[in-house]
Amino acid sequence: MGGSWALYKKVQDLFGNTQGQFTFDGHLTGIDFADYLLGLSNSYSELGVQDHGFWNNVSTALYVQDNWRVNKRLTLNLGLRWDGVPHTYEANNRMGNFYPSLYNPANAAVFDSNGNICGGAFNASTGANPGCAAASPGLGTSPNPILAGQQFYLNGIGVPGQNGIPKGLVNTQWGAFGPRLGFAYDLTGSGKTVLRGGFGTMYERIQGNDMYNAGPNIPFSTSAGFSNVSLSNTAVSTLTGLTNVSPVTVAGITGLAINNYKLPVAYMYSIGVQHSLSSKTVLSVSYVGNQSRHQNDYRNINLPPASDLPALINGTLAGGVNTVAQYLGFGTINMSEDEANAHYNGLQVDLNSQVSKDLMLRAFYTLSRSIDPTTGGGGGGDLGTVSNPYQGWTYDVGPSGYDRTHNFSANFIYNIPLFRHNENQVVRTVAGGWEVSGIATIESGLPINITLTGAQGGNGIGGTNRPDLTGSISYPKTVAAWFNPSAFTAPTTLGAWGTLGYNALRGPGRDNWNLSLFKNFVLSESRGSKFELRLETFNTFNHTQFNGVSTGVGSGNFGQVTSAFPARILQLGGKISF
Repeated sequence: MGGSWALYKKVQDLFGNTQGQFTFDGHLTGIDFADYLLGLSNSYSELGVQDHGFWNNVSTALYVQDNWRVNKRLTLNLGLRWDGVPHTYEANNRMGNFYPSLYNPANAAVFDSNGNICGGAFNASTGANPGCAAASPGLGTSPNPILAGQQFYLNGIGVPGQNGIPKGLVNTQWGAFGPRLGFAYDLTGSGKTVLRGGFGTMYERIQGNDMYNAGPNIPFSTSAGFSNVSLSNTAVSTLTGLTNVSPVTVAGITGLAINNYKLPVAYMYSIGVQHSLSSKTVLSVSYVGNQSRHQNDYRNINLPPASDLPALINGTLAGGVNTVAQYLGFGTINMSEDEANAHYNGLQVDLNSQVSKDLMLRAFYTLSRSIDPTTGGGGGGDLGTVSNPYQGWTYDVGPSGYDRTHNFSANFIYNIPLFRHNENQVVRTVAGGWEVSGIATIESGLPINITLTGAQGGNGIGGTNRPDLTGSISYPKTVAAWFNPSAFTAPTTLGAWGTLGYNALRGPGRDNWNLSLFKNFVLSESRGSKFELRLETFNTFNHTQFNGVSTGVGSGNFGQVTSAFPARILQLGGKISF
């Protein structure tokens, strides 16, 4: 039995461009570089505060475990662990987070004619707040002294330590008890056939990047931006000649869901039989599985009505998405949530044998299926954003990015016995003592996720859309067409989300052999010195192995093979040991 207490600290400046950034789009001359030479920018932005944070998390754990030999044939492994892991927090409470429960629709933001939030009534002398009769409700100022007096729209924004907001921004799950159970049972009593199994519950937490990503949120940090300024003077508009006044910007939020942040957990289990075929050969057959719950993703919760997506895609919605979003006054509210599920099931066969004193062999085969919501088609990275925020993580459920249905591999080392003990020293030295080894890998292809290019690819809100499946999926498996590209079409309704499943197709598999030939020449038996000559080959049989495939509907090479693994590689080397 035992316990632990650990304090983790991360001290880091936030990323941001405090030097400012100009963009040029050719709106004056038709050529962006010409606009640059004239010193006339279409936009300028600058981070107002290069803030920093002191992010801590505290971990406490207690455990007890015991191995109990019930009798000569049965052994049990019993254990229980408790993890107390409140969420990471910023030591000085310099964090802002959006809480839907704090948002008051009666104080929804009011916008000026430029799409900014009204900071006051229209000022004819400065041109500030065009079209505004008064200041928008829901305004407040920053606790950061660097931004004293700067107005922010704070309807729904919570700060740790105020209004009951936890210092880690989310509620803590204290009941994280993880039992462990394992057993080994000698089926025959001879020690040659053993049944083994186990179950365990393992907890984890998001280790702080979610808090770091939320570091630039209002009201502790902000960015200022102006349109139509010159390189020499960003304070004056080149269109009106008036002094630019920093507007109340429509802020984007990277937040954490206070009530949807249970600890990620995996329930892991296995059962299998190990049998000794001989004194030096063991065969193992096992079923291995796990169920993962409360896995993390990001989802935009500030969505416009789905009926507005066609106008957003076409660019015809007056005022843009900020004027029709659910929480007026904010842009994208990308909320971190621990909500997704995943699972793995596999049959694993493993043969390990010292066939003879000269030959060692290891071979294994796995038949498996791994399902998860690899968010956004990103290949399995953590803290990913869901593809379809209206449906959430379930839109991305499909074969894992690393899922292979069949996976076989074998490796061997063979010391060739010929001429090893020949009486002729020259023959023994030159022709004897050769060793050959190799690794063979034969496996199914990885999943392929088909997406859309063009305006419907993001569906007006920055998502990752997929096509509809309108034909039968077939695999010509040629360079020009790995799969049949005509089976997929863009959704006929603008703004609709495609019905094709995530990772619905399969890419090329592999059949790869790597072989090596070694020869040791003894230089001095008394000193143990020798010279090793090695010839190593990769993809020995020069078998063409396709790799990447173009997956974007609408691209010119859709369905075509775009890359392959390397052709045969040979390398010759020598090594002297003394």
